[in-house]
Amino acid sequence: CLMKVTGDLDDCTCDVETIDRFNNDQLFSKLQTLLESDYFRFYKVNLNKACPFWTVRSHCGLKDCAVQPCSPNEVPEGLRSSSHNKVNFSVFTSSDETREALLNWSKHDDEAERFCVVDDEESPDSQYVDLLLNPERFTAYRGPEAWQIWNSIYEENSKTFYSWLEGQCVEKRAFYRLISGLHASINIHLSARYLLDDSWFQKKWGHNVSEFRQRFDSELTAGEGPKRLRNLYFLFLIELRALAKALPVFQQPSFRLYTGRPEEDRRHKEQLLHILQLARSFPLHFDETSLFAGDEKEAAKLKEDIRLAFLNISRIMDCVGCFKCRLWGKLQTQGLGTALKILFSERQIEALPTSSSKRPSFQLSRQEISSLLNAFGRISTSIRELQNFRSLLAEER
Repeated sequence: CLMKVTGDLDDCTCDVETIDRFNNDQLFSKLQTLLESDYFRFYKVNLNKACPFWTVRSHCGLKDCAVQPCSPNEVPEGLRSSSHNKVNFSVFTSSDETREALLNWSKHDDEAERFCVVDDEESPDSQYVDLLLNPERFTAYRGPEAWQIWNSIYEENSKTFYSWLEGQCVEKRAFYRLISGLHASINIHLSARYLLDDSWFQKKWGHNVSEFRQRFDSELTAGEGPKRLRNLYFLFLIELRALAKALPVFQQPSFRLYTGRPEEDRRHKEQLLHILQLARSFPLHFDETSLFAGDEKEAAKLKEDIRLAFLNISRIMDCVGCFKCRLWGKLQTQGLGTALKILFSERQIEALPTSSSKRPSFQLSRQEISSLLNAFGRISTSIRELQNFRSLLAEER
């Protein structure tokens, strides 16, 4: 399957080999180091929302499906500050009334621009989770309920995929490929961190080549496996482009990765800016102007249809019966939704004020920032893992 994943990607000017070199040699290790910092490792999420589409009759009772939330003293005090969860910009003003007004603007989420559901961080059901202690890996959650999730995403989510794809316009292809790429990435993680040994004295996690082949081998997937892997590379390009376009947001002097530890916060902001500048330097970016470029009225309707469809997909994540799968599903769909929000907010980003006392034309919550970088970290890891599976398959041959 991997031998067929080479060369140019459809609807792009980029190729697989360029992405492999850029990710594996330049980006991956720097990104993983940043994601180990407190600002990104602690993610606030509500895992107790009811499924809005059907009755979930039971939840996965396996130990590896469980999520261990943080106790309050494990989370840096700065992260627990509600004002800094809502807005990540320092507001310098002599008027308390003006300061309050500026902070209140962060409460107003522009729903018309959102591509995903964002959990209410003020809800008593929302808890911090240490992502490093609750890694995405194989949990043995499978069967009809697990398949129902993906069937709903591909088939039942409004009347999207198979009716839309008949037209085969570039926007519909892109939407399908993003979801397929996300699915492929998750399957790579499960194959790379598979439970190989579960004895009374140890658990051993590692690469399961048979599981990988079952999900991606051309013969075992009726030719679909290599297409899914190519869609992973397309997803990488989309999220990479969003990071590059978000650079001006994070370059603002008033922006902080706030944890309440000034020296660490400054150092981590420098690391983040270095990664975003590296993303901007990538030579073969996806051209998002090719999307929604036709008749203005038709393009606006198509964009809204896709936004609502993706919004539905993010809501489906609350139907996942495995809590660890729900955690990582919510994070990765929110991260992709944030990337799409950035890509289609170019005018707002260009209009960002130079003064910190003015209302920003575009801003991201801490939850959006954390999900954006962590989701891209998952995609970057998947592409790195493909290199490992190439080596393992070569050893088998």
